[in-house]
Formats: sequence, structure tokens, C-alpha cells
Amino acid sequence: MKAFLESSEYIDWDTPSVKTKARELAEGQSSEKNIVKACFEFVRDEIKHSGDYQLNPVTAKASEVLEHGTGYCYSKSHLLAALLRANGIPAALCYQRLTIENDRPPLCLHGLNAVYLTEIGWFRIDARGNKDRVNATFDPPRERLAFASIHDGEKDIEGYFSEPLDEVITVLTSYTDVEEVAQNLPDWSTTRATIQ
Repeated sequence: MKAFLESSEYIDWDTPSVKTKARELAEGQSSEKNIVKACFEFVRDEIKHSGDYQLNPVTAKASEVLEHGTGYCYSKSHLLAALLRANGIPAALCYQRLTIENDRPPLCLHGLNAVYLTEIGWFRIDARGNKDRVNATFDPPRERLAFASIHDGEKDIEGYFSEPLDEVITVLTSYTDVEEVAQNLPDWSTTRATIQ
């Protein structure tokens, strides 16, 4: 579990702003589940999805997402992992491979999280932000994600990752405009060992 509690370059929960927000969200919460729910709902509802709102700058680090109040799904998952880890709750990054539109190729990665809940074990949550036909909630033990892998070529990427995928970081750090990212969304390009 140690890897899922660590602060790192992109899940930088040891920065003062992230630690402060994590403490603020946990204050007054009576249980692990309540802390997770507070962190989840903050990232889902208060951090705007860059693509949905056409917001710059392109963010990658958890602290950048918090500072600017925006991020793609990948970046929002970095912030959620950071807030949970700062509260001593193991958090992982997870990915799905989904169609971009019209339910057919091209496909791209979608970033979400898994949290380790004492009573359940690993449980996936998706704080990308709700909109028309997207209604992700925190409702353990029922998983309520933003998207289901149902079309040809779509799939849930197996495993729990302690750090972001290289493909994701390459895109988030190579482009400075939200439209450039939208035209170059990362895809699953290699077979990887998974962490279970």
C-alpha cells in the first residue's frame, strides 16, 4: 500500500495548498467513507473539466489543478488521489479506453481513480465532472462511473497504478492549449504489467 500513499511529482500532496485543502475537506467528517465522499465531490463538482468548459491552462500536477480550478479527467484524478493520500487513504489511478464520439474509433484513455476502503477493498470512483448523460456518484459498494465500456474496442484497463501513465503525462506536458490536448488525447499503446 505504500506506493498508493506517496507524494510524487504529479500527485504532489505534500505541497502546502493540497495539504491544506485535504485537511479542510476532512474536517468534521466522522468516517473514512465521509472523507472520501467529501474529496470526491469537491473534485467532481468544484474543479471544472477543461474540455467541457474550454479552460486553460493545461494542468497535470495535483497542485496545478487545485490552483487553476480546472483539469482534464487525468489531471482531476491526480488531484483526487493527492487529496485522499494526504488524508492517509490509499488511492490509485485507473484508466478506461473509450470512444471519443459517435461510439466508434478513434479511442482514447479516460482517467479515473480507485480508493482502498477498509470495508470493501479497492473501489473505483470517477470525478471527471457530471453533465448531460454523465452521472458519476460515490455510492459504495455500488460502482457508479461516468462511462461504461460497451462499444467495440472499449475496455477497462486492468490494474491500479500508483503513478500516471507515460502517455498521459506526455500529452499533458507537451501542449499548452486545451484544444491541442483535445486533438491529441492519449491512447493505450503498450501492454503493461498491472499492480493488483
